[in-house]
Amino acid sequence: MPRPNWFFAFPLDGAFVLTLPELPPGLRRYHPEDVHLTLAFLGGCGEVAALRALATLDELLVALKPKPIEVSLGAVEAMGSPRAYSALSALLDQGRHETEARIGEMRDALTDSANGRRDRRKPKAHVTLARPRHRATDAQRAAGLDWARGLDLRGVHATLDRVALFTWHEQRGERLFQPVATRKLG
Repeated sequence: MPRPNWFFAFPLDGAFVLTLPELPPGLRRYHPEDVHLTLAFLGGCGEVAALRALATLDELLVALKPKPIEVSLGAVEAMGSPRAYSALSALLDQGRHETEARIGEMRDALTDSANGRRDRRKPKAHVTLARPRHRATDAQRAAGLDWARGLDLRGVHATLDRVALFTWHEQRGERLFQPVATRKLG
């Protein structure tokens, strides 16, 4: 198994993914406990570096005193390369600007302390629902896009009131991620 990735995210109650229509073949739905909104991706930095970033998070929480953010989900779009997308993710509707500002004020300090790298992309608040499997065909990916266009997530609301440090789950068959540490906001 390759070196596990580490990341900070706002965990969400993902029970709603179980109510979504069945996915087309070639795609994998996220487990409800894996649903999150990424704050900072650290990559395969290792546990020591991830814990160093966790100490930075603790400092940021004291300095910034971030408050919880009320959010709702909106349109689902393909993320990554347009030709071979890597995820189908819901953009935020309510709370998008506040969440992207929060990501912008915290992300660089977290990634700097873990691995000295910064994400050059603008923050884009999104919640991944499904990913294509490694061997998904073009037809399966196209069916995944049709599936995403048919979703109406306007009734899905959440409060971003915690930040968790995640890594890969030991049993990646059903779950993908496991929280290592969680911090409350507010």
